[in-house]
Amino acid sequence: MAVQLFGAIDVGSYEIALTISECSKKKGIRVIDRVSHRINLGSDTFLTGKISYEHVAELKKLLSEYRAIMDNYGVKEYKACGTSAIREMVNASIVLDEIEQQTGIRIEVLSNSEQRFLDYKSIAARTESFSHIIEKGTAIVDIGGSSIQLSLFDEDRLVITENMKLGVLRLNDQMKLIDAGSTHRDYVIEELINSQLKVFQHLYLKQRAVRNLIIVDDYVSPLLQNRLAAGGEPGVVDTRAFLHFMENVRSQSRQEMAKQLGIADDNLPLLYVSGMLIQCIIRALNCEMLWAPGVTLCDGIIYDYAVQNRFIEPAHDFDEDIVACAKNIAQRYLSLPDRGAAMENISLQIFDETKKYHGLGARERLLLRIAALLHDCGKYISMVNSGGCAYDIIMSTEIIGLSHIEREIVANVVKYNHSTFEYFGSARIKTDLDKDDYIVIAKLTAILRIANGLERSHMQKCDDIRIAVRDGRLVITMNTNQDLTMEIGLFRNRADFFEEIFGIRPVIRQKKQ
Repeated sequence: MAVQLFGAIDVGSYEIALTISECSKKKGIRVIDRVSHRINLGSDTFLTGKISYEHVAELKKLLSEYRAIMDNYGVKEYKACGTSAIREMVNASIVLDEIEQQTGIRIEVLSNSEQRFLDYKSIAARTESFSHIIEKGTAIVDIGGSSIQLSLFDEDRLVITENMKLGVLRLNDQMKLIDAGSTHRDYVIEELINSQLKVFQHLYLKQRAVRNLIIVDDYVSPLLQNRLAAGGEPGVVDTRAFLHFMENVRSQSRQEMAKQLGIADDNLPLLYVSGMLIQCIIRALNCEMLWAPGVTLCDGIIYDYAVQNRFIEPAHDFDEDIVACAKNIAQRYLSLPDRGAAMENISLQIFDETKKYHGLGARERLLLRIAALLHDCGKYISMVNSGGCAYDIIMSTEIIGLSHIEREIVANVVKYNHSTFEYFGSARIKTDLDKDDYIVIAKLTAILRIANGLERSHMQKCDDIRIAVRDGRLVITMNTNQDLTMEIGLFRNRADFFEEIFGIRPVIRQKKQ
């Protein structure tokens, strides 16, 4: 189809938004309508774990209207995504089923890393500006209702990302509970924010210079786009100008500020909290410039759809950002970089040579890369139980761009690389993974175990390894003069498991140089 209409719906903590776009190979993405409505779902969820009946009824009414709007435009394909307010509901499955049955809208709940990755993609889609800005030290702060995501770039790659429970709705609700009053308000907000930023500084900013700060939010960004940017590119402002703006906000009454900025009076508390967050981050990172590209989650959803359906070419190699994050995690837990690179190289060779036996695709290949890079991270905690410790590290560390299920697949592959494989259906397994996920885990584990067996001594004995399937065997030819007695002697158990999974037997052949 030459032109495709697509609808993107963001069921956010404070706003429900619909964006309808037109996608084509000739013109790329063209937004043709945007609609939004404020519903404070976040405060319900953060305080009680559930959305009130009144808000559920309002949400169903609104989504029915969005369904009618899409029908009027002739939209056949859409994606509706729920973020933190839906994600933190204890009864999400019940409410989402009710919504789908009564509105026809199916809401997909995004993990935090999936949500932030879509926001990141929407920024990177602004190819020219994005590429120019990240040439120098850059951070992205993605401000949501429940939390913020603070991410750092190093040499054009997204390498560090941390989630902090500092969302605007959460902070605003905490301020109401504390009831500090106007005289202590700023001090209390800064204490709440800086207590977490100091940990981030200690872990990641010792030798990093961050010049630019990219902002994604619903409150400050529109001001940077329309009012604060003095000429030049929309949304770009010097940090000194922004800090001066925050001083003006403090010095004026709520009514005066709302009138001056041309915004609703009830939006000012959240605008102020978002501004305080940005102000604290500017000071912690010592940034010089802000850029608010004015993107939304809906923009990221549309961009992802357009790339997957080949209406546009990717603006950036996002998979390499995920790999760069994994390498940074491995470095944090003192994994040996040479061994990680060797494991990655051997694993991918086996994966590529055995495609017709495993039937896995590019996404599973990426998960194998990440597992190879993180295979030894658990030894930072325990040399005896490195598999179990690695599982806990990976499940506790966000890898932006991976879903919760994908992260659990990686964690299990790393765990079973070091321990006895537990088959699906085992009474000991407590997991959200299904049978198909476990088959992927088994296949990737079998590959990683063979790579680990070839690198058993941690000495990178051979840089020249050739892998090929011949006569029903996976023949691994190692061109080296070094002694391979240990590798060959301990290879049998790993080869047995690989043969069980794929039906072909790995064998080692040494070719002396």
